[in-house]
Amino acid sequence: MKQVNWKLYFIADFETSKRRDLVWIVNEAVKGGATVVQLRAKSISTREFLDIGKKIHSFLKKKGIPFIINDRIDIALALDADGVHLGQNDMPLQIARKILGKEKIIGISVNNIEEAVEAENNGADYLGVGPVFPTTTKPDIRAPLGIEGLKKIRKKVKIPIVAIGGINENNIREVCSIGVDGVAVISAIVLSSDPCQSARKLIKEWDSVQ
Repeated sequence: MKQVNWKLYFIADFETSKRRDLVWIVNEAVKGGATVVQLRAKSISTREFLDIGKKIHSFLKKKGIPFIINDRIDIALALDADGVHLGQNDMPLQIARKILGKEKIIGISVNNIEEAVEAENNGADYLGVGPVFPTTTKPDIRAPLGIEGLKKIRKKVKIPIVAIGGINENNIREVCSIGVDGVAVISAIVLSSDPCQSARKLIKEWDSVQ
């Protein structure tokens, strides 16, 4: 697997975008410093997902930015994306690995130590750990971990951790100071009137702690 800079993991969520131009938002986020992009779309057709994904992937390839697909292994294969991100109720990691092969990135969402250790043992490339803080971007969200919960998981696993859930420019320093490899954001960029500037602010806050 290629080396990945997890610093600012931008989740381009179609539903949160409220049908704003997601391709433009991704472009602006990358200009501002996003280092990884995940495309998430729960409510649109496979064809529409593919269409948006093709446009985003074309741009990201030129920039050398890893492109991750949320949940949909079929979409990831069709687009030859760099990997997928799976939740606890999605396809089991071992089966996903057989389908995608060793070279693709597979991330797993976890909310506690047991899930984190299991994902690492099963060969996950990275963990999406959260929610750290309360968030409204997922209707089935689990209980917030808080900084202490995040710390406990960080101590138990060696693979990269990307913290997620309610992270913005006001609290990113607190999160990155405990040794996570990156932060995942949705609303802080998707809902911004200036996604490029918002990404820059997040990067600046992160770098101030490193």
